[in-house]
Amino acid sequence: MNLTSSAFIDNALFPQKYTNGINPPLSISNVSSDAKSLALVFHDPDAVSGDYIHWILWNIEPTTTCVLEDTLPAGSVEGVTSAGTTGYVSPQPPRGSGRHHYTFELFALDRKLDLPAATFYADILKEINNHKVATAKLTSIIDARPQ
Repeated sequence: MNLTSSAFIDNALFPQKYTNGINPPLSISNVSSDAKSLALVFHDPDAVSGDYIHWILWNIEPTTTCVLEDTLPAGSVEGVTSAGTTGYVSPQPPRGSGRHHYTFELFALDRKLDLPAATFYADILKEINNHKVATAKLTSIIDARPQ
């Protein structure tokens, strides 16, 4: 399974445009035929407070080939981010906090997840880990070190 973006390449700088409440476009390919749904997590494992969840979606159709800029895939469900809200939370690391690796993780799952909207990440992660059949990652970087 592959996850790419037309806005940036893997391990490159995160485009400034997507730090203002707009999710970047994502392309999905080579999804396992065993997949019954997809889940997407966008997070910052380098956050000062620990792994910070910026966006989490599940029950994305396995036939989905893209997540368009500033959109939610049809039929998907959003979970609660580390900000305590649903929806895409733009990356904005505190100045002087070092390099942050913002990672989009895509999971192919063997079933749809029976979770209510606004479920918290820890509960979603348990379900993802119990049902994943494949994964893909796309990482971007924001350098918040002092200039």
